[in-house]
Formats: sequence, structure tokens, C-alpha cells
Amino acid sequence: MSATNMPAGFAPLKDYFVEAPQPILRKETIQIVLMREALDYTIFRTEETREINKVLTPVSIQKAGEQMERVAFLASKQKAVESRELAQVLRTATARQGVKVHECWLKDHLCLQCPRCVLFGGTNASASKLAGKNAANIKHRIAYGTAFSLADYQEIQESVLFNAVSEQTIKTGQAFNVRNMVKPATLFPSIVSLQSVTWQEFMLSLKTILGAHRYGAESRIGGDMRNTVFGIVAGWEEIITPLEFTLELYDRQNKGITPKTVAALLQDYAQGAAHQAKVKVLSAAETESLVAQVQTFELERAFLSSVYDAAEAYRKGQDEKPKSRPKK
Repeated sequence: MSATNMPAGFAPLKDYFVEAPQPILRKETIQIVLMREALDYTIFRTEETREINKVLTPVSIQKAGEQMERVAFLASKQKAVESRELAQVLRTATARQGVKVHECWLKDHLCLQCPRCVLFGGTNASASKLAGKNAANIKHRIAYGTAFSLADYQEIQESVLFNAVSEQTIKTGQAFNVRNMVKPATLFPSIVSLQSVTWQEFMLSLKTILGAHRYGAESRIGGDMRNTVFGIVAGWEEIITPLEFTLELYDRQNKGITPKTVAALLQDYAQGAAHQAKVKVLSAAETESLVAQVQTFELERAFLSSVYDAAEAYRKGQDEKPKSRPKK
């Protein structure tokens, strides 16, 4: 298959892709429903405090009157990791394939005309200038929501004490730090929403999500996570939120959480959509096939050139003076 042809597994979603990225958004929305699993001790906290981010939520949909304290994996922390992951993937792939591109990095040198900038958005507050003038802002077309731990905060947090070791005596000295960490095997149901994207941008988004593995503070000594896609739903709106997804899974976890479980859940939520006829829930088999084709898809020169050309065309179109309304 040519790198410029849409994979067969994307066919069920063909009505929800746009031909090219545009500044003015349409309603076609695709949600990637996934599970983020901690595979090492992980720290989810704000910069101002050493405490883990946590929040009080209902226990579940069935136990809405009872409350539970959950660890909060902030949307901004997910987005930051995956924005950088996409930039690194593009930087590596274009270098390997000999595709010349603009230099781009967070946060002081956004080029505002590459696939990452066009998808994740960017502002002209950076040092980037196009043609010697300030560039217009780019609105994001990928959205994140805070993910909440499936289990109770008290079950999954642990305070770990660290000691300094003398290189001369090989003895531990006085304790100098305590880290509040999330235990391995903690699950965070999560959702990434894409609006008005091309199939190429959808491909890059999935590769980014599957390829990102380090999250949280102090990721140099922990923070390993694995992202597994459990379902995909498309429509003219966002069908489900991360909190709803977590509360629903809590009621179902004793029976096992599988892609079939998630597909059935998404079908239930499709009934509450404003545009029911426009909702498409991929079956477990369709989701599995789609993800497998994403994993085997190669970022070849033709594909990379096409996504960069589309991004530059987006930028050029945004900078042009808007056309007046056609006269009758």
C-alpha cells in the first residue's frame, strides 16, 4: 500500500475525516478511548506542592450518592508529553527520509506551520515569526480531559523515602526527600478527542499516543506508562467524557474490562447524542484492526511530504485576507 493511501482499517471513519486542515472547524469529531496504565512509580502533582493531585468524585454511575477520592492525571500533563512526542517523531522521521522542514520546538520557537503546530495549536507569543511579522494564532484540534484513577487514592498512593549515599563510606546519611507516588499497575481511563482532522493527522495522533511512555513529574526515575486503545467513536460531538468513562468502568471491572465492554458502553452513550444518526462506534474487531494497521504503517517520504505540505497550505490560507461573501 502506498504511504499516501488511507489504510483500509480507517474506512469506517471516512465520513469523519476532512480533506485538509482548515482554520474554521467543522463538527466531525473522533474520540480515542484508551487506558493509561502506570508500569512504574509515577508522580502526578502540581509544581507548587509535593502532594499528589487528587479530587473527590462519585464512586460510580450506580453509586452516584457515594464519593471516592481519586488521583487526577491532569489534561495538561497528558497533552504536554504527547505534543513533545509528536514533535520528536516528526523530527526523527523527516531526518531519516531527507525531508527538509522548519525548525520547531516548545515553547520559544514554534514554527506555526508544521503538522504538530497545526494539530496542537500555537500562539505568536513565541519567538517564531513568519515573513518578518507576527504570525496569527492557531487553534488546537486535539483536546484532552483530566483522567481519573479507577481505584481509590488510598489504595494506589505510597510515600517513598529517599536517602543520600556517601561515595566514600557507602553509607546512607540523613533522609533528604519524601516522594508521594502512584503505585505501578494503576489504571487511568482516558479520552483524546480530535476535531476536523485528516486521516493523516489521525494516524499521527494514534502513533503518538501509542509511542508515548513517560509521564508525570521526575520522569527520569519513573513514570513509565503504557497506553492501550480500547475503543473509537466518531460523531458530530464528543460522545463521552473521561469522568463518565471512569465511573462506568468502575461498575464493570469485576466482570473484566475489554474492548467489547467499551464498545457496548459507547453504544449506550451514543443514544444520548444530539445527532444520533451521525454517531459511529467501532466494534472491538474494527478497533483492533485499525490499531494494528497504525502500528505497521511506515512514515515514508511521500506521507511526510504530504502532511507538511498540508500544514504549510493551512498556514498560507490563514494568513491570507478573508474573502468577501459572494454576491447573489
